[in-house]
Amino acid sequence: MIRIAVIGQSGSIPEEVERMAEEAGAEVARRGAVLLTGGGSGVMEHASKGAKEAGGLVIGILAGDRTDVANDYLDVPITTGLGFDFRSLILVHSCDALIMIRGGNGTLGELSAAYMNCKPTVAIETSGGWAEKVKQTAFEGCYLDERRTVEIHYAHSGKLAVDRAFELLASKWNEERNTGVTGD
Repeated sequence: MIRIAVIGQSGSIPEEVERMAEEAGAEVARRGAVLLTGGGSGVMEHASKGAKEAGGLVIGILAGDRTDVANDYLDVPITTGLGFDFRSLILVHSCDALIMIRGGNGTLGELSAAYMNCKPTVAIETSGGWAEKVKQTAFEGCYLDERRTVEIHYAHSGKLAVDRAFELLASKWNEERNTGVTGD
C-alpha cells in the first residue's frame, strides 16, 4: 500500500492553505493510499480531514505519549514519546513520498530528512512558508545541496502535488525494477 506523508505548518493557517491541504489529503485517499501526518493541527489536521472525508486511512505520528493532542480525523494515532525531531524522522521513514505545504523550521527539518533519504518530495510552492522559499534558496532550484541527492518537485495545488508524487513513485519503482536496486 502506498503511503504519502503531508508535512506542513501547524497551528493557524490561511483558508487557502486549509483548502490545499484538504485537497491533497482527499486526493491521497481517492487513490487508495494511506495518509501520514504528524497528527497535529494546521496543515496536518486539514490534510487528515480531506483524507477522512474521502474515505481514506489516516495515520498520525505523534511526538509525545498523549493522544489527546491529536487532530480529530486520525484513524490511527501513533504515540512515539520521542519529541518533534525524532517523530519527524519516523514520519519520513514511514512514507513513500512527501508533500510539503507551507511550513516553518520543523517542516524544513522534515524536508531535509526526506532529501537525505531520497524520498520523492513535492512542495506546493503557492502555499507560502518554506514550501515557497525552498525553490528560491535551493541549489539549482531543486536540490538542497551540490550532491543532487534527490530533486525536489513543485506543484500549485493539492491535486497536482499528489499527481506528481504518484508519477515520481512510479518512475522510481520502474527504475529500481530495471536496475535490480530496491529502496527501503
